[in-house]
Amino acid sequence: MKKIENYAFGTITIDGKTYTSDVIIYPDRVDSSWWRKEGHRLQPVDLKNVVNAKPEVLVIGTGYSGVMTVPEETISYLESKGIEVHIERSAKAVDLYNKLRNEKRAVAALHLTC
Repeated sequence: MKKIENYAFGTITIDGKTYTSDVIIYPDRVDSSWWRKEGHRLQPVDLKNVVNAKPEVLVIGTGYSGVMTVPEETISYLESKGIEVHIERSAKAVDLYNKLRNEKRAVAALHLTC
């Protein structure tokens, strides 16, 4: 399982590698090319690969200041697929993901700025 070592506005370090773009952290890899249809509004289409990975838990980081919104339709869609959803500002999401990553099959989708 991937471990987040450090997060600050616009940058994240995972297993010794630093990223400066939004990421999805899967148990076996990091997707640093994650792009959303609408930058600050998370939609089901933005999480297609996450759903296909069949995580038990998805931790969503809404940004340093929490600017990215997660509409109810997105939460309902994820829950209908059997995925437990946690939504936090990215710093809290990092802490939560690091706690959950060894207990459950967890994935994190993190917006690094805003």
